Amino acid sequence: MFMQAIKVEFLEDVKLELTFQDGKIVRYDMSKLFSKYPQLEELRRNRELFLGGRLDAGGYGVIWNDDLDIDATSVYESGEVVGRAETTINQQIGVLLARTREEQNITQVELSKLSHVDQGDISKIERGLGNPTMAKISKLFNALGKNISLTLL
Repeated sequence: MFMQAIKVEFLEDVKLELTFQDGKIVRYDMSKLFSKYPQLEELRRNRELFLGGRLDAGGYGVIWNDDLDIDATSVYESGEVVGRAETTINQQIGVLLARTREEQNITQVELSKLSHVDQGDISKIERGLGNPTMAKISKLFNALGKNISLTLL
């Protein structure tokens, strides 16, 4: 599964923290990659370059320039979880939908055909950007063979 970051913070040396759509805040030390990818050492030598990084448009990685980047999934899987951010219900639904769909090896296009929900809407929902109705959420999960139930905590 590709993890989407929603926020990046640049810390001391070449450490960064990514906040992910599921609420996890993960710290990662880029120096772990220097032996495998020596070009990344430029981030340590040039603090201005390091601080000038940004999330790519989809939140799938941090980019500094055409040669220097890291994908968000690597940070999510190899970094240290240091906290949790509050997430909206739309973000939680999006993460759950994407995980359920990917567990079943179904693409967004295939889910669109099964559920009769536009693929663009599915993309927005999975990224936590949509504001889907309960009817639309139900259609999507029913197409994946899942029923929706709500629990009050």
